[in-house]
Amino acid sequence: MSETISLRPIAAEDAPFLYHVYASTRREELAPVPWTEEQKEAFLHMQFTAQHGYYQEHYAAASFDLILCDGKYAGRLYVDRRARELRIVDIALLPAYRNRGIGSRLLSDLIAEASAAGKPVTIHVEHNNPALRLYQRLGFRQVDTSGIYLLMECPAAPAAARA
Repeated sequence: MSETISLRPIAAEDAPFLYHVYASTRREELAPVPWTEEQKEAFLHMQFTAQHGYYQEHYAAASFDLILCDGKYAGRLYVDRRARELRIVDIALLPAYRNRGIGSRLLSDLIAEASAAGKPVTIHVEHNNPALRLYQRLGFRQVDTSGIYLLMECPAAPAAARA
């Protein structure tokens, strides 16, 4: 793959794009809901605002980055580098950038970073998330469940493998 993938910290002026990414991950599940398009948009804006505020408050030390593919905005990646784990708070790509290996590359980089530090990588994933198969392929295993979310973990490589 010849695409250049890079990250840059989000800024206040990125809010419209971040909303666009969020909405792109939720539109399919809202399709059968008998609301008008205006009602769906209002709901998505409310949900995005609540989620964004929650992430900013509860993961204040996390890195909140835009994903760029060949310099074009492609998605978002939020990572909380904790003392005992590297927590992926959120990773999402616009539909045009899905299934192109971008997520795999970013996740593999995070797994390598965490393994070098002797830490596991964790992420909460909805049971019906299509990316669940990707996480499993990369070595994530379910370690807990709470409601609609599975807590997935990719253990750190053994110390001998890191040396």
